[in-house]
Amino acid sequence: MIDLKITRLNASTDTFSQQLDNLLAWNETDDLALHQRVRDIIADVKTNGDQALIDYTNRFDHCHIQAASELELSKTQLQQAWESLPKEQADALQIAADRIRAYAEQQKLSSWQYQEADGTVLGQKITALDRVGLYVPGGKAAYPSSVLMNAIPANVAGVGELIMVVPTPNGETNALVLAAAYLAGVDRAFTIGGAQAIAALAYGTESIPAVAKIVGPGNIYVATAKKLVFGHVGIDMIAGPSEILIICDGNTSPDWIAMDLFSQAEHDENAQAILISVDEQFLDAVEQSINKLLFEMERADIIKASLLARGAFIKVQDLDQAADIANRIAPEHLELSVADPDRLCQKIRHAGAIFMGRYTAEALGDYCAGPNHVLPTSSTARFSSPLGVYDFQKRSSLIYCSELGAATLGQTASILARGESLTAHARSAEYRIK
Repeated sequence: MIDLKITRLNASTDTFSQQLDNLLAWNETDDLALHQRVRDIIADVKTNGDQALIDYTNRFDHCHIQAASELELSKTQLQQAWESLPKEQADALQIAADRIRAYAEQQKLSSWQYQEADGTVLGQKITALDRVGLYVPGGKAAYPSSVLMNAIPANVAGVGELIMVVPTPNGETNALVLAAAYLAGVDRAFTIGGAQAIAALAYGTESIPAVAKIVGPGNIYVATAKKLVFGHVGIDMIAGPSEILIICDGNTSPDWIAMDLFSQAEHDENAQAILISVDEQFLDAVEQSINKLLFEMERADIIKASLLARGAFIKVQDLDQAADIANRIAPEHLELSVADPDRLCQKIRHAGAIFMGRYTAEALGDYCAGPNHVLPTSSTARFSSPLGVYDFQKRSSLIYCSELGAATLGQTASILARGESLTAHARSAEYRIK
C-alpha cells in the first residue's frame, strides 16, 4: 500500500484564498527559442509548400516519402480501416458517433429575421465554414474519440470540406483513428503532423488546401503554431493540462471518487485533480482509496506526480461554499457527486462540462455520452464554452430597409454621424431621406 499524502486546504482559514491561487497557478512560460523554431517551420512551408512537408515528415517521423502524393490517405484506406475493426471496437465507435451526432444536431443555429412596421427587415444569416482542418495526434497519443468529437460537429454544421492531418511515426497508422475519420465524414486525410501540418492547413500548399479554421489537440509545437497562425485562420482554443473538480457530499463510494480523480491525473504530470467535500472523514477515506488503488494503474507514476504537484482536497462548510469555490476555479470537468445535483447545478456558473449525480463518471463524457469533450481549461470556462456545432458556423447580419425605413433611420444616422464629424456617413444616409 502506498502512502501518498494529498495537499489539504480548508476553505474556512484566512489563508485559503492565497493557497487556492497558488494551487491553480499554471504559468507555461513562452519558450522564445521554440517560438522561433515554429516560426521558421511556418515560413518554410509558406515558401516551399509540399517539399517542406516532405522534408519535415522524413526528418521528424522517420519516413521515406519521395512525392507529396504519398502523404494523402485515400478514402478507400479509411473505409478499409473501418471495415477491418474487430466487431466490439466497431460497435463502440458507432455508438459513440451516433450519440455525439444526436447531441450536435440539437446545437445547430438557424437563420432568422423579422419585419418592422415600416417594412424594414432585420435578421441574421447562418452559414457553415467552407473548409476546416482537423489536427489529430499520432503515434502513442492516438485518440479516435477526438476525431469524432471534432469532426462530427463540423459535419453536422454543414462544413463544405473537412481535412484531417495526422502524423504517422515510422510510417505507422492507427486503424481506430482512420476508422473514426471514415465514420465521422472526413473528406481528405494527410499523414503529416507538427507545426508544419498547422502551417499547411493555414496557408495551403500545392497538395493541401488552406482552411478557414483549425481544430484539434497537439503537442507544444502544434499549440504554438496554432497561436501563430491565429488571425489568418480561426482556431478552437489553446488547451492547458486536463482538469477535474469533484464536489462530493461524502456519500459516494471513496473508490469511485479516487478512480475519477485518477481518470484525469493519468493524462500527464501537469493535470489537476481536486476534490471538495463537507466531510473530513470522507476525504480521509478517499485518500486511503487512492493509496490502495494506485498500484493497479498502468500510469501510476504519472498519476502520483500529478496528484502530488497539483492535486488537492478542500474541506468546506457546506455545498453552497463548494459551489462558490467551483465557480472561482471554473474547471474543465466538474462532477457533482451529491444527493441533489440539480439544486447544486443551479449555483454553478463556470464549468466546461458538468457531470451530475453519483453514477455519472467524467470518463463517460470523454467517449460516448454525447456532449463534446473539447473543453475550456485553465479557468477559461469563465468566458468560453465547449466545442460545438456553433464553432463551425458564421453569423451574418441582415439589413433590408424599406423606403420609409431608410428615411426614418437616415435621420438618426445623420445626427450621430455629424456628431462624430463623419460627413460622408451623414450624407450617405441623407441622400435616401425624402
